[in-house]
Amino acid sequence: MDELIRKSACDIVALLQAGEICVEDTLDALAARIDVIEPEINALPTLCMERARAHAQQDKFRDSLLAGIPVAIKDLSDVAGVKTTQGSLLYRDFVADKSDLFVLRLEANGAVIYAKSNTPEFGTGGNTFNDVFGATRNPYDTTRSAGGSSGGAAAALASGTAWLAQGSDLGGSLRTPASFCGVTSLRPSPGLVTKTPGLNPFDVYAQTGPMARDVSDLALFTDALAGPSDRSGLSKPHCIDEFRRAAAEPRKPLRVAFSLDLGVTRTSREVSDVCERALALLERDNIAIERAHPDLSMMDAAFDVPRALDYAQSLGADLADTRDIYKPEVVWNIERGLRMDADEIRRSLDAQGQVFVNASSFMQDYDLLICPAAIIPAFPVEERYPGYADGLDYSEYYRWLAICCAITTTTLPVITLPCGKTEAGLPVGLQLVGKPHGELDLFACASYLEPIFGWDPLHCI
Repeated sequence: MDELIRKSACDIVALLQAGEICVEDTLDALAARIDVIEPEINALPTLCMERARAHAQQDKFRDSLLAGIPVAIKDLSDVAGVKTTQGSLLYRDFVADKSDLFVLRLEANGAVIYAKSNTPEFGTGGNTFNDVFGATRNPYDTTRSAGGSSGGAAAALASGTAWLAQGSDLGGSLRTPASFCGVTSLRPSPGLVTKTPGLNPFDVYAQTGPMARDVSDLALFTDALAGPSDRSGLSKPHCIDEFRRAAAEPRKPLRVAFSLDLGVTRTSREVSDVCERALALLERDNIAIERAHPDLSMMDAAFDVPRALDYAQSLGADLADTRDIYKPEVVWNIERGLRMDADEIRRSLDAQGQVFVNASSFMQDYDLLICPAAIIPAFPVEERYPGYADGLDYSEYYRWLAICCAITTTTLPVITLPCGKTEAGLPVGLQLVGKPHGELDLFACASYLEPIFGWDPLHCI
């Protein structure tokens, strides 16, 4: 069982397609691992093993893309017949009657859903804890946060209770936990991964994306998630296997821009030191690196307003009845959105357009923009957010995520790649930012850079 757990997702799929193992073998291996790991990590609080084993009986997997490999879904998304709490007491007993669009696509491509991963309430905040299931802990140091809001997904991958795990990202929810837990993720361009439209079918900031232990597995999972849908507001065509082919042909980036702070934040010495060492490895490989970044000075207006409006639109109508149930950060977001006036919204729309123009123009001269995925390493899990114990107001609770929020406003695709550890042994990840809609080139460049950093994805397994 341990031997299976340590294999890559690509290896598991190959074994399934060859008939050397069956889906039941993979579920047995995960169940045994979960029994050992979950009490300490709390990454996958909701299991649906009976549903998974029922799917495993279907004779349809060997010729499919994922061949029946088990996949974990973040607890913000619906899986038919499975509890979806969104990390909120309001939905602690809610069971979905139908699956989200991307879940249907995954199952059509041979995924077997076996678990829901933990998330903060409605995905709010960069630390995964909630009043339904409690906190998820970092496999590298269980006194530390796994990040958020896809913290359960990242911790499951790092601790060996998942080979592939879906996440989502608005202000860093794929990137921060990937950095904290030493795994990879893709924040895709809008429309690459279709999602159930909800109240805002044309939202370009909140994205669903894959998480995995390495770039090859990430490419496999992206191929399974990507594709058009006439039921989604935004979608793109996709050729099956195109991301795996791109990842299988590593390409050396010729010109790279690097920034420790994007001009919008400050990065801790611990993270800066690790990033500088990683940068030295790239320079040793004769990759041309310039210290530069696009002008993102208007990112606050570009990010804060649509984020707050989304909270107001999705949760504002019931606030009078739910205020005492939601955590304070959620209430603050809703109230911020409800207070918006027309002039603030107009200025935000102007800023959104300017950020994209600045970023897309900047990327014409570079293959990649590289910056930290988090400005600090994993912090103590009991701290709601950095600065909370020092009295930082709820209105500032996500400012430490600015280095991710700024990239969100560009809508550029991002692969997060581990690049080293702090002296305390905590992972640090880099955002590899690609050109507009440039996922194929991004995968090729990430595959080239990955072995340079020499990261061991099996450290905690």
